[in-house]
Amino acid sequence: MNPDARETWQQAFAPPTTTPVPARVRDLAEGAALEPVWENEIGGLTFRARGVEGVRYIKYGPLNAETSMAVEAERMGWASAYTPVPRVLAVGADDEHEWLVTSGLPGLSAVDPRWTAEPATAVRAIGRGLRALHEALPVDECPFDWTVPARVANAAGRGIVLPPALREPPPIERLVVCHGDACAPNTLVGDDGAWSGHVDLGALGVADRWADIAVAAMSTEWNYGPGWQDALVEAYGISPDRERLAYYQALWNAT
Repeated sequence: MNPDARETWQQAFAPPTTTPVPARVRDLAEGAALEPVWENEIGGLTFRARGVEGVRYIKYGPLNAETSMAVEAERMGWASAYTPVPRVLAVGADDEHEWLVTSGLPGLSAVDPRWTAEPATAVRAIGRGLRALHEALPVDECPFDWTVPARVANAAGRGIVLPPALREPPPIERLVVCHGDACAPNTLVGDDGAWSGHVDLGALGVADRWADIAVAAMSTEWNYGPGWQDALVEAYGISPDRERLAYYQALWNAT
């Protein structure tokens, strides 16, 4: 995400309550009350479904290889054995659209107004939650790759030619299973101010932990204003590494 697009992102986060509900979403909701909670840049929608069986989330959007819901479902299914992530209830597609239904988790997004009003608490939860994710997911058992060569190849497949400087990353400091999109919205925060889970795991894979840390730190600027990057890194439990932060933030913006 372009860091200059904060206003656009905020608009995408909260679609109008009058947003039309696709017929497929109504079928998947099985009579539950629906509330639109997210619209992304390619027209994908996420609805909260409240019914007698609790809260579910229904993602629905155009087929798109870069944001495949089937890919996300596979990664969430793997990660759910080790850390709090949504449970996959259904996934499917037709000729034009795809959908994913997941269980709800306790807590609110770290960019809910409840937490944007308390940025110190939110940033601390994001940093600690990211460290917990990295410690919980076993690198040796992870079948998914998010290393720089994999990302460079993925970008090339989408017609993006990266400058030579971005094709030569700093030496790996520590391999972990990265979230892959560790932006602030994807950490959930409980009533106690502690992280309670992670969502949107479509790019999860093995990489240097700074690939996640850099993006999480950068996203604090978009969501809480300047001055929070170092606080996030410190909440993670390490000191800022300027070279790796700069590299992985530039890679994120370029891809």
